[in-house]
Amino acid sequence: MQERIESLFGTAQPGWVPPADLCELPDRYILTVELPGLTREEVSLDYQDNTVILRGKRPGQTCCPERYQQLERGQGNFSRAFRFGEAIAHDRITADLADGVLTVVIPKAADDATPLPIR
Repeated sequence: MQERIESLFGTAQPGWVPPADLCELPDRYILTVELPGLTREEVSLDYQDNTVILRGKRPGQTCCPERYQQLERGQGNFSRAFRFGEAIAHDRITADLADGVLTVVIPKAADDATPLPIR
């Protein structure tokens, strides 16, 4: 059960966990992750064993070095992994970071077992 939940929502590593949504369409998945204040250089996207791995780091806050009264915004390293139960076309994955939201389009692999239409 835990493996199924992690495959649906992704796994997290120590650090902070940016919120993510994963939508499945007939031909692709769309992953959106909230990363306000981060630049493209602070985020990396990798693929391994049918898993998309998102890593990055949000620099620590410097506005209040003495003592925080409240600290809710995640900082430091983060890592999320999203495993897919069916083959994906990892060579066609695209990503865009705009307005603090990373959008990753993950195409499903074409089903080679589908017979060609007779002409």
